[in-house]
Amino acid sequence: MRRLAKTGSSKLNADSQRLVSLALEMFYASSFLESEFCRKKLEVLVFRLLQARKQAVLNDAIEYLFTTDMEAYNCLLEVAEALSESAVIEEDGKKYQVLLVAVPVLAWTRFSIASGTLAPEQIEAISSRFARLILADDVRFAMAPGLYAVDQLPYSHVDVMAVTQGLVQSVVQGSRFELASKQETVPFLADGRYLLAAVMAREGTPLFRWQSIPDPAGFETVREECLKLWQHEIMPIMSEILPGCNLELLLPGGFFNTCRKADQAIRPSTIKAAVHYLVHALDTQPEKLGAVVGGFGKDLDGTQVEEYRISFYRKDNGKIVYGIVWPVYGAEEVDGMNFPSQLEGHSGALSRKGGKQLLQIFQLLRELGISYEKTAVERFAMEFCEDCGAPLFADTNGELVHAEMPEDARKETRLH
Repeated sequence: MRRLAKTGSSKLNADSQRLVSLALEMFYASSFLESEFCRKKLEVLVFRLLQARKQAVLNDAIEYLFTTDMEAYNCLLEVAEALSESAVIEEDGKKYQVLLVAVPVLAWTRFSIASGTLAPEQIEAISSRFARLILADDVRFAMAPGLYAVDQLPYSHVDVMAVTQGLVQSVVQGSRFELASKQETVPFLADGRYLLAAVMAREGTPLFRWQSIPDPAGFETVREECLKLWQHEIMPIMSEILPGCNLELLLPGGFFNTCRKADQAIRPSTIKAAVHYLVHALDTQPEKLGAVVGGFGKDLDGTQVEEYRISFYRKDNGKIVYGIVWPVYGAEEVDGMNFPSQLEGHSGALSRKGGKQLLQIFQLLRELGISYEKTAVERFAMEFCEDCGAPLFADTNGELVHAEMPEDARKETRLH
């Protein structure tokens, strides 16, 4: 039975409330026809809000549904993402479908991961292989001439739509498009880098090479072959662009889902890279390091966790020297646990009551030799440093602090 939570809905403005109602009806409709009727109305409203740059109105509805109805939340999110990363345009009386594509590169190192504008010959080399190995025949595209960090990518649906439209103009007019963001890249030991492209094909024709074969049963096989060829031919180019980094290339695809997959794929490497870095920078061993795993979210009364923040300290000191963020995708509910949890012996770390991603974190830390102490403190709100915007991490006393490397850390491996 559908449960309609009314608490807090009165705080939504009229458009946010309409978004909520349409998303609920879209999911809970008794037939496909009714669901599609609601979806079309939802698309019209979301598109109007995106064009008017009213991201806050859309955010209010998304956040409300996130806490009250995950199925309707997914419906609204799907529509918002689709309308911002794709479009149908008309050229010379013909209709074309357009998609904003992310091309992810995962990197981890003890040093720094480069980003920024690429040389024309590098973009040309990547583009020629992108067309030959990834795209279907007769697909036109334009690639932004930069390799971007996560914090340099468009974040809101409004901003993603603007990038999509800008790259579409590049496809149609042959003009150059580059992201306007000049934000400094926050240094991480393991992180994703992204190329962006808009791809354009006649409506009803395939965008990607694996969708071009007659039998859909072969899509997966051809997709895997395309990925292997892509990895083989692009790896030498990326190794020159990102020297000193261990690299993994993922399959290019639609902006939102591909960025999520890349973010999920890099998470285990962030822990491994952090321990590797700390062992060298602090001239220590893993067993002399401790970790605090904190569950962070906006709703402190519920069990939904939006991200885990993992902070590291030297056992002979206790001061937090480094921290990493593990984003949570999907529902991650942990029954009967307090956050952050340091207990290796806590039931949440050993039993199936613990969230799957939390169990994965505990397992990785154990494999790396990081031990725990028996301390449990409360779960935290999403807090950041007011001066630099960096996330705050839990220390062994349950206080939120800035992670900071000591002055005696080895300078050649130290991140600022």
